Amino acid sequence: MRDTSRRREQIGRMLRERGSVQVPELSELFKVSTVTIRKDLRFLESQGTVTRSYGGAILKDNGIFNPEVAIEQKQALHIEEKSSIGAMAAALIEPGDSIILDSGSTTMQIASHLSDIEGVTVVTNGLNVVNELSRHENLNVLFVGGTLRRKNMSFFGSHAEHALKDLHVDKLFLGVDGFHMERGITTHFEAEALLNRLMCKVASEIIVVTDSSKFGQVCLHKILAPEGVSRMITDHNIPADYADGLRRIGVDVIISDT
Repeated sequence: MRDTSRRREQIGRMLRERGSVQVPELSELFKVSTVTIRKDLRFLESQGTVTRSYGGAILKDNGIFNPEVAIEQKQALHIEEKSSIGAMAAALIEPGDSIILDSGSTTMQIASHLSDIEGVTVVTNGLNVVNELSRHENLNVLFVGGTLRRKNMSFFGSHAEHALKDLHVDKLFLGVDGFHMERGITTHFEAEALLNRLMCKVASEIIVVTDSSKFGQVCLHKILAPEGVSRMITDHNIPADYADGLRRIGVDVIISDT
């Protein structure tokens, strides 16, 4: 019992220092089974200190944890802000560009504002995004496919990764579930984070598109540090410390009209 208590104290300390932990890493570190680690995390969750998530747990920190909602709910939230962000993002796309539109409700707004710009190729893993793009006859559309995750209508997995790894695109428009200056850009689903990291690798420019509700939020799986972002398009409710902090590290912060 003493070993159990000590291990749980150490896991709690790791969570306070890092914000999140993952089951396989803890199992290897403490030389116990993944079943034992999951019991530890369930105990910590019962104490109200953590929230378990896919593959691990994340620290509860005054509402910092951002629970995942389905794509239908996301599309109904912050509609005006997302539409304005989508329009501003679409205006950055030039004739001949190759771009990636990540899955999500904000990137779908980019797709809806895209006109038939000459020679533009759009790569996406979002089912909702590709459905929107299908209305534009002159766009070249590449759908990466893979395994469907119905909660956010996106595709992931080895097939999607193979489709992306040999590409090079001019711009990536990346939606986020959480954006924290210290803990980075995060998402809920590990396989999606892996695919997003690959998108970042094959893009010359990484443009994050998000409404201001995502600032200060953290999910379990990290995609990228804020320093890796080229531009940020968001609404006028971005916290001042985030706007200043992003500009200090060289990120071009673009505020939408709404």
